[in-house]
Amino acid sequence: MDKLAPWIVPDWPAPAPVRAAVSTRQGPGVSVAPYDRLNLGARSGDAPLAVAANRAAVQAALGLPRSPHWLQQVHGIDVADIDGAEHDGEPRADAAVTCRSGEPLAILTADCLPVLFCTVDGRAVAAAHAGWRGLLAGVLEATLASLPAPPSQVMAWLGPCIGAPSYEVGDEVHDAFLAADAGADACFTPTRPGHWLCDLAGLARRRLLAAGAASVHGGGFDTRIDPRFYSYRRDGAHSGRFASLIWIDD
Repeated sequence: MDKLAPWIVPDWPAPAPVRAAVSTRQGPGVSVAPYDRLNLGARSGDAPLAVAANRAAVQAALGLPRSPHWLQQVHGIDVADIDGAEHDGEPRADAAVTCRSGEPLAILTADCLPVLFCTVDGRAVAAAHAGWRGLLAGVLEATLASLPAPPSQVMAWLGPCIGAPSYEVGDEVHDAFLAADAGADACFTPTRPGHWLCDLAGLARRRLLAAGAASVHGGGFDTRIDPRFYSYRRDGAHSGRFASLIWIDD
């Protein structure tokens, strides 16, 4: 895959009305170092005017019918129903769902896992933010439940997140996942005492399949070592955010 490509298009068998894209740092943005250049995170410390310009550039470059629905992500499991109410600003939620065409959903990440969903008939889409806390708490299962179709009629795509070789966690993370699913041990590799390499995308895949999802695609990224993406583990407090977007095309 081209290391300079400004967008990543998910490789999954989504039906024709469903569109999706992931931004990279090389997109048409105006942010300067250390955020250069397409930082989309309004709470990352970047200049607000630069973030606003970057978000407008994403809308224009992808030909979106309106500005994406951005969320105030808090590592929880709440799902914003974009069709159910008028939202003032950015809803405090870690997932969103819509059955309407022309309503792009957006998830911001910089190592956490973005997951995109669509029903196999293309009539509904959703997007979720899954760090380990939200994943453990059930954000993916909550997102599946929010869609107007049984999980057996929903497919998912795992977007760019930190890869297992780059993601060391402590016993508290390892033990919490194994308490819920003993088989999750396959997603952890011991390193030094009390620490483990964690396959975040692998854990998400297990949970989605256990919940009955029709199919799970994607994975294979590592935001910490891939220069196309922002990474909090690599860059610390000055990391920007990239976006994973999904919408139903008019």
